[in-house]
Amino acid sequence: MCIAGVATGLYAGVWWAFIGGIMDVITEIRADELDAMNIAIGIAKVMFAGAIGSFSAMVLFVPGLALIKA
Repeated sequence: MCIAGVATGLYAGVWWAFIGGIMDVITEIRADELDAMNIAIGIAKVMFAGAIGSFSAMVLFVPGLALIKA
């Protein structure tokens, strides 16, 4: 569970939030019509990428650590 938690945290924080947020902003800027909400969501994903990754990692890491110590 600990390894899965770290993998989930890396995927959610780095790939989905950070890189995905940057790609969302670039895609919206290159579009014919700008949508401010999509740009704002992309920027928010980049800003909170660390928190998203940390939280999603802790969801599996903490119970896994508790099972190891039990």
